[in-house]
Amino acid sequence: MSVAERREELLRAAIEQIEARGVAAVRIADVAAALGVSNALVLYHFSTKERLVAEAFARAAQDDLAHLRKLVDRRTTALRRLRAAVRWYAPTGQAKGWRLWIEGWAVSLREPALREVARGLDQEWKAALVEVITEGVAAGEFACPDPAGTALRLTALLDGLAVQLTSYEGAVSRTRAQEWADEALDRELGPAPGTPDASAR
Repeated sequence: MSVAERREELLRAAIEQIEARGVAAVRIADVAAALGVSNALVLYHFSTKERLVAEAFARAAQDDLAHLRKLVDRRTTALRRLRAAVRWYAPTGQAKGWRLWIEGWAVSLREPALREVARGLDQEWKAALVEVITEGVAAGEFACPDPAGTALRLTALLDGLAVQLTSYEGAVSRTRAQEWADEALDRELGPAPGTPDASAR
């Protein structure tokens, strides 16, 4: 097994252990035991638990980011791409990293390395949305004077809904959360320029 393959194997095992035990509770020994290798081998590749957790968190989030890029790069209207991205990213969609993200947010308050990773990934999510919103405005599909603000507000809403659905069972239904996400997107984008609704605003 090459060094790259071994690192990938360790990262995947770390992600599984973090999802099962939580970021704070997972140990180097848990990851090693899951693969039947020594603690020393894990430390050889990642040097500390903090570095392993940060890189595992990044790997899991990058998987979701890769899927987001596929959605926003499709050859269709910006509105369709945005709807697909928001529905997928929303906690009612198929993105798999919500529990991991929530764990990561909590631990990043005390772990600078993880905080920097989380901040960078969050910026990538927003940048992808800003790009497609800007394309939609340029194409005349909708009016949105502040794409960056829209991306921030949308992701803030989705992050908050994720906490409610993941941490507080029964706080809000999945159907209602999806409705709120769709309604927020419609409000943020506004009607297409030149429509009766646009002139009324």
